[in-house]
Amino acid sequence: MNKKKVLVACVVVALLGLFFLLDLDRFLTLDYLQGSLDRFHAFYAENRFLTLAVFFLTYVLVTALSLPGAAVMTLAGGAFFGLITGVIVVSFASTIGATLAFMVARFLLKDTVQNRFAERLNAINEGVRKDGAFYLFTLRLVPVFPFFLINLVMALTPIRTWTFYWVSQLGMLAGTVVYVNAGTQLAGITTTGDLLSFNLIGAFVLLGLFPWIARAIVNRIHAMRVYGSWKKPKQFDRNLIVIGAGSAGLVTAYIAATVNASVTLVEKGAMGGDCLNTGCVPSKALIKSARVNSYIQRAADFGLNTGPAEVDFARVMRRVHSVIKKIEPHDSEQRYRELGVDVRKGNARLVSPWEVEILDAQETTRLTAQNIVIATGGEPVAPPIPGLDQVAYLTSDNLWELTELPDRLLVLGGGPIGCELAQSFAKLGSRVTQVEMADRLLAREDTEASQLLAQNMIADGVDLRLGYRATAFEKDDSGVVAVIENKNGQVRISCDTVLVALGRKGHTDGLGLSELGIGRNPNGTVVVNEYLETRFPNIHACGDAAGPYQFTHTASHQAWFAAVNSLFGRFKKFKVDYRVIPWCTFTSPGVARVGINEQEAKDKGINIEVTRFGMDELDRAIADGTEQGFVKVFTAPGTDRILGVTIVGEHAGDLIAEYVLAMKHKLGLNKILGTIHIYPTLAEANKSAAGQWKKAHAPGRLLDWVGWYLHRNIKGQFPRKKE
Repeated sequence: MNKKKVLVACVVVALLGLFFLLDLDRFLTLDYLQGSLDRFHAFYAENRFLTLAVFFLTYVLVTALSLPGAAVMTLAGGAFFGLITGVIVVSFASTIGATLAFMVARFLLKDTVQNRFAERLNAINEGVRKDGAFYLFTLRLVPVFPFFLINLVMALTPIRTWTFYWVSQLGMLAGTVVYVNAGTQLAGITTTGDLLSFNLIGAFVLLGLFPWIARAIVNRIHAMRVYGSWKKPKQFDRNLIVIGAGSAGLVTAYIAATVNASVTLVEKGAMGGDCLNTGCVPSKALIKSARVNSYIQRAADFGLNTGPAEVDFARVMRRVHSVIKKIEPHDSEQRYRELGVDVRKGNARLVSPWEVEILDAQETTRLTAQNIVIATGGEPVAPPIPGLDQVAYLTSDNLWELTELPDRLLVLGGGPIGCELAQSFAKLGSRVTQVEMADRLLAREDTEASQLLAQNMIADGVDLRLGYRATAFEKDDSGVVAVIENKNGQVRISCDTVLVALGRKGHTDGLGLSELGIGRNPNGTVVVNEYLETRFPNIHACGDAAGPYQFTHTASHQAWFAAVNSLFGRFKKFKVDYRVIPWCTFTSPGVARVGINEQEAKDKGINIEVTRFGMDELDRAIADGTEQGFVKVFTAPGTDRILGVTIVGEHAGDLIAEYVLAMKHKLGLNKILGTIHIYPTLAEANKSAAGQWKKAHAPGRLLDWVGWYLHRNIKGQFPRKKE
């Protein structure tokens, strides 16, 4: 705490101490007020301005210091000055005092609280920025929560001081009028409890309901404005139309069918979307083949003599497609029709907030629905690099049409897709060059994780060009020439095949969104609120079409909210919970993460403790020959509360599930340490990391006393353990 904060805190404590030390609270009682009423009236008649000024300043001080007696002083305002003057004086004095208390609390505590609980407060902060004035107004109207507590809590949020002032002034006015009016009849009041009659409390409750009624009216007006130019059907063909049959769309339709809703699912391509057909499933099948080949190359490390493996790339790709075929029935038209979903093949376009046009090879059909969910997925980004459009480049979408292994492969991009595919093709025998603009791979991940992965990529034969960007593509007799450059100049790289893996964008063109005024972000994703609603409350978007995370598991997660908010939002709406989102890059070693990491904590000014356990200390990893990697756990200082985890190593995506569960259900490292893990398994790394944390937080003084107790009757000197 800096000197200014110490000074302010000392002044506040001194004033509070004087108040109680001098027993000043005896002047803020109902008995004293009633007994002194005649003297105050006489003094006020002779010294009107002085009495008003002293009363005003005293009220401000009492409120600013959160001292008991504000209710009595409000009564006094009515008793001394009458209703009109009393309301004016008390209204401004109470608001100024509350604002001073707010400012002092903010100055002393806000930074500390926000830094310590930054991740937990993100959602609250965002809510206050958006609706803080509304909630403060509600709290001021209903005297359930002590006003001093409201001052303190609001001080810890991002609400502006001016907003706090004028909302408090307005919100406390009704209560001030009631109390001041009661003060004008002070002689008939025996206790402050007489103020809280059933009728009075009922009036406050009605006042408290007013903002919610007002909000309902505002929402209705907003809906009239949004839907004003559209004619709503009197009846609908469906409860729900879902556009897109990828992970998000399939789960949305499944949930709707489960609750017996009438739902139509529209897909123009293959059922299962990107994940099944061009993303997760085929890439992991390819990674497996590449990894098996690398194991064969390392056979001697395990005491096995084998000849060199011969990669039959056509067979590798046939296996990839066979894996897709095996999983396909899970997402098939037949399965969903059996669930009660009306599956339609064709291009879908919104023609009104309730109407979707479906164009297939034979005809155009129009269906109406009470709700629509956009779940059209994403697509690879192709940057406007000169000459790239003249090259038959590959993306993660069309890569799976290959039947011959590229000899010289150039991969643009050092993100998850680029790293997984670059390493896989290198392991299968391609000469791979990978170009990344940043100075490291996987820029969102832990720096140590990036460095370890880069070492392994190079060891697998990938020619890494970090800090380079592609500026042009040309063709010559040998194939394709890529021109890349960094601060030191240009380099020309010859290749046969170019794979563009520079991220993905929302696949939302051709849906009629612009015609309906539905906004899109620069990356093509649909603009949605915390309930996944577009500008039309009955139209939602989820999955890669909505973002912000473009993972299959987050698409499925969002789908629940999209389905429930669509079908039952008029009764209860749910904000999407993004608090614990894990992900994994399936390279060798794998890189998995949940929550915050070191770099993010530093950027956000969040204090963390770092606990690291190396896989080279784990028995099972040593036995398997997979010692590369580590578990890093980031905790709140001095506690076992987990803020984030990064795992690098074999099966990292599986290992991190334990930490995801722990963070979701607020279990700390002590709980993980106290859980039995099978020996020998890779999962023991999680427990070992928890053990490392516990060791660092061992109660040293207590252990010294325990050691003295145990050794007090033992002869001779025993060696102390090394620190």
